[in-house]
Amino acid sequence: MEELEFRYDTQLLIEGEDLDEDEISDYITEHFEGDCLLAVGDEELIKIHFHTNEPWKILEYGRTLGEIYDIVVEDMDRQQRGLHG
Repeated sequence: MEELEFRYDTQLLIEGEDLDEDEISDYITEHFEGDCLLAVGDEELIKIHFHTNEPWKILEYGRTLGEIYDIVVEDMDRQQRGLHG
């Protein structure tokens, strides 16, 4: 079984003001290790999806932008082994 480079599928919503999906995407790309980044939404609500080994850093960053909720962190390594992620 192939080992995953980035173990945790991290998803969250950020509710705030004057949010910019491109700025958020660029910041995450420049400051955090991971892949499969999606940052989509509008000025008041952004959905983040990111594979990383340090999901808490993404949550901390998101909290600097606004209120975070609908947080999901799934262990893709466990899922790959047929276990609950």
